[in-house]
Amino acid sequence: MTKDTVILYSSTDGQTLKICQRIKEQLESNGLVVDLFAIDEFHNNINQYTLVIIGASIRYGVHHKKIIEFIHASKTILDTVKTVFFSVNLVARKAEKNTPNTNPYVIKFFKNIDWKPTLVEVFAGKLDYKKYPFFDRIMIQFIMWMTKGPTDTNSEIEYTNWKKVQLFSEKILSLK
Repeated sequence: MTKDTVILYSSTDGQTLKICQRIKEQLESNGLVVDLFAIDEFHNNINQYTLVIIGASIRYGVHHKKIIEFIHASKTILDTVKTVFFSVNLVARKAEKNTPNTNPYVIKFFKNIDWKPTLVEVFAGKLDYKKYPFFDRIMIQFIMWMTKGPTDTNSEIEYTNWKKVQLFSEKILSLK
């Protein structure tokens, strides 16, 4: 049985999942049947979907290795259906780094992978120092200091532009 859409994601702190849930809601409200899986929990046959959406968070400059492994293993199938990829990272909080053509992580990702999705986007994530384990908190604080971001460990800032997520969902709908 062919289903409409699958959304696969990796989410370190939950923001990528939150974005995926918002996209899923919008697609379903427009009549699509959507399955949502963490990349670790996906055991279905990718052939049953006509649209594959992959959302991946960044941690320490790289996307989750299981996302990359999945793309490599499924490339032949991914090349035959409509595909969507989006990255979630804190660098995208900056206007000059919040598009697929200007975000260094997305640029690097596509230089190192032989796959061209139908649609690509990048979203800013959420900064929540209190949620991070000690080492991550120190590392992220250092990265923020280097990039002139907030370093107060009480900071909790959601940078995600939800209007951009909605517009992206509308672009996804136009693929169907």
